[in-house]
Amino acid sequence: MKISGNEWVLGGGGIVTGAVNGLFGGGGGMIVVPFLTAFAKKPPLVAHATAILIILPVSFVSGVLYLINGYFQTELFLSVCIGVTFGGFLGARALSLLSAGEATLLFAAVMFAAGVRMIF
Repeated sequence: MKISGNEWVLGGGGIVTGAVNGLFGGGGGMIVVPFLTAFAKKPPLVAHATAILIILPVSFVSGVLYLINGYFQTELFLSVCIGVTFGGFLGARALSLLSAGEATLLFAAVMFAAGVRMIF
């Protein structure tokens, strides 16, 4: 089976996404969404939805490794997990109400705010 150039690019983007997620414990979405829109030429709403599904197995593997290495607190996990689950449901429902432009603008604003927060 021959792998096309585009498949190599997509695979490379997957490696970068996984590495970022594993290194920082998250953040793969900020890599994969722009990657899917720019290189895979996917519409923003498809890129956002696909990013969530891509991050699931990546986060699971990273989480298992963090657990094995002792970087885990049960109380913290349980309390945050409830909020993240509810928020994820609300966010997924809200995404279907946004236009591609609105989703892109909101994503850019959140990424910008996160970047500013990390500087200060």
